This record gives sequence, structure tokens and C-alpha cells, in this order.
Amino acid sequence: MTDQRPLRFNAFVMNTTSHIHHGQWRRPDAHQTDFNDVQTWVDLAQLLEAAKFDAMFFADVTGLYGDADADYDVYVEEGLQIPSNDPSVLLSALAVSTRDIGLALTSNVMQNHPFNFARQVSTLDHISRGRVAWNVVTGMQDNGARNFGLDRLTDHDERYRWAEEYVEVAYKLWEGSWEEDALEQDREGRHADPRKIHKIHHRGQRYSVEGPHLPSPSPQRTPVLFQAGSSGAGRSFAARHAEAVFIIAPSRELAATQVRETRDQAEAAGRRREDITFYQGLSFVIGSSEAEAKAKAAQYDEYISIEGYAAHAALVDPDGRVYPPETPLRELRTNSARGFAEWLQRHITDREPVVADLVRQRAQSGRIVGTPEQIADELGLWRDAGVDGINVVNWVIPGSFAEFADHVMPELRRRGLAQSEYAPGPLRQKLFGSPRLSDRHPAAAWRGAFSGERSPLLAAAGGRG
Repeated sequence: MTDQRPLRFNAFVMNTTSHIHHGQWRRPDAHQTDFNDVQTWVDLAQLLEAAKFDAMFFADVTGLYGDADADYDVYVEEGLQIPSNDPSVLLSALAVSTRDIGLALTSNVMQNHPFNFARQVSTLDHISRGRVAWNVVTGMQDNGARNFGLDRLTDHDERYRWAEEYVEVAYKLWEGSWEEDALEQDREGRHADPRKIHKIHHRGQRYSVEGPHLPSPSPQRTPVLFQAGSSGAGRSFAARHAEAVFIIAPSRELAATQVRETRDQAEAAGRRREDITFYQGLSFVIGSSEAEAKAKAAQYDEYISIEGYAAHAALVDPDGRVYPPETPLRELRTNSARGFAEWLQRHITDREPVVADLVRQRAQSGRIVGTPEQIADELGLWRDAGVDGINVVNWVIPGSFAEFADHVMPELRRRGLAQSEYAPGPLRQKLFGSPRLSDRHPAAAWRGAFSGERSPLLAAAGGRG
């Protein structure tokens, strides 16, 4: 029996020229080169909202890819996420230019103190009337770590322990600092009740935060929580905290496994399986016929930047230099993409496989080429595998999204695979039926924790402060 749920759709973007599909910015119809122009993003947000996309999700980085001590010419020459702008600032403009579409930003635990970050997110949630989401990341670039005063990127698992304290501080501020009816604004009396606004007095390994939270409770209090970690520590963190997990599974079968295993962990942590949703990242090449779609895919391939994809995948030698396209795969000395390189060596047997082959395979993976009907067929299979939504990855802006909206969305709606209208209320209510986090989420433990009305979850956990 097949699933009957509609899928959710996010536009996966970044406030930069070259985000995922490197080289496509050279196409004459590519307007992501206008990323500094706020109107580019306002127009795109309104296009996506008209198509009933659930959210517009902004990726972000705080440093260069690759070895921090190597030259960075390739990143600059390819526009590979440099220059890039801060999405949290851009979201304000999009919030006042749209009404329903969700607005998600990426922010890592290194780049902003949790007190300041919590205040910024609450402000955005107020401005957008409750449409903000946060992609919780721990950072992945040594250069990014150095930009915030560290010698190098903190150890992988330690970064997730850092993230645990970071979200705890934010949860205390968002959920526990203000009681629901603290803000009175009685013109003949007081503005707010001081007995219902609390300092949090957090003392931890990395942070000391007194509080109280300066903004009053926003429509969602805590933003919708997204996460994309695929490692063991990342999945464990997602099982405890995430409401939506981004995956880039190479097959539906592997997606189903990742979904099942993470939901198993969530259940073990006291949550329900349905408390977490999963979004697969995919790109689309759309044609009125299969032949037209394949011809368009061949045109897209002509713009592939071998150097850009190799740099993004960190296909670099021990000195941090990107391997030339003609380098045989057997000569690679890198910790990234090793399994994929070994797979390719087994499957290309008529000649010596080289870096260019590996890059082309990476560029072409995760894409669906076909007619709207064929694409809808394939997306139905992803849904049946347990995926809840799709992160639509563009080739160009706005054309990739306009094509998807005009040609694929109507077919998806006809099949019940996409929503026809937005549900009312804040983003969490649209996605999960309630504007506030479930009582099963660890953030709920801090509701009433500072007012003498102790949360049952906090009491069960021993009341850690």
C-alpha cells in the first residue's frame, strides 16, 4: 500500500553565486550573479510562495573550504561560496515581502553567541509572524574556525557537545525566560509583569548567560529546527533535537535506512517517530518530452566546472591544492570522497578513471531528468521510501525554480503529492499542526523551569540549570 501524504518542498539556496552546481553561473540565463541585489531574492521568494513551496532555506558558511593554509584561488575564481552574504539579514527583507512561506537560515555554533543569536531569531520570528527556521550546524571549515579566534576546527564529536550546550542556552531563553502572559501593555498600568520574566542563570562549560531573554515570546518561541548531520554524532543530535533533517542519500533504499535508523534513535530518546521529518536534496532537468529533457541535461553538463566541484568536494592533495582534472583516481591521497572514488574505479573498466570522471558523477548524482509526469513518478517513489519532503537544488536562479513551479508542481498537485494551499498559522503549525514545540522535545523541559512551575521533563532529568 503506497503512502498518501503530500510531500513538502523547500527551495535550497545560498546568498552567493555558486552554491551546489558549480559552473552554471556562466550560463546566460543565470541570475544568481545578482545575489547582492535584494530584489533578486524578493522576486524569488514571491515566485516560490505563489507556487506554494513550504520554505526557502538558506545555506551558509563562515569560511573557505579546503586546507586553511593552502591558496584559495580556485574558490575565488569559481565564485564557490565567496563572496557570500549573511542570510539572517536578508531574511528580514523577505519576511516583509511574503506572507506564508517559511524562511530558514543556517547559523553555526561558532559564529554567534547564543544569547545574541536567540535574540536575533526571536526578532525575525516576530517580523515574519512566526515563519523562521534554524538549521543547526557545527561548522566544517578550519578557515571558518580561525575567523572566530580558534586555531583549528574543534574535534568533530566535541563540536556536537558544544552544540548541545548552545541549544540548551537558546531553549532556556526561548522557552523558559518569559511566561506566556508576562507582556501586559496595560496603558493604565504596567507594561509587563516582572514576576513572570526570569533570568536563566546558565553556567556551563562554554557559556555563562544570566538573562533574561530581551524579546517577548515570538509566535513560535523556538524556531522550527533543521539539521543535516550524517555522521553518528550528527544523527544522534538530530534524533534528540531536529524536527526536519536534510539528507542527500544516493538511493531511495539508503534514504529509507537513514530515516528508519534516526527515527529509532528519536524513539529511544523519548520522542515519537513522526516528530522528525526528512528532506532529500534533488535537482531536476525538465522537458516536455524525455528526449528534450535529456538534451537539456547535456547542455547543463557543458557548463560543469570540474575545478569547482573538485574544490567543493575537497578533492585536494596533502598540501591543499585541488587535484587537476586529468589526475588518475588511483593517485588520489585524500580523506574525502574515497568510497565514491573506489566505486568509480571498479565501474570504469575501459580506461583509466580520472578526477574529471569523479566530478561528473558527483555533478550528475541526485538529479532527476524527465518530463513532469516522469519526475512526479520518481518523487512518489521517494515518498513511499519514507521521505517527507524535497530540497529542490537549483542550476540557475530563478529559472530552475520557475520551471519546477510552472511544470512539475501542477502535476504533483494533481496526484496529491504537493499542497494546493498553505495551512494557517506559523511555520511549525503549517508543518506539524501546532505553533509550539511538542512537550516531548527537550526544549519543553525549560517551560516553567525558572518560575517555580517545574517542567515534568526537567524534573525527570534532575533539574539541571
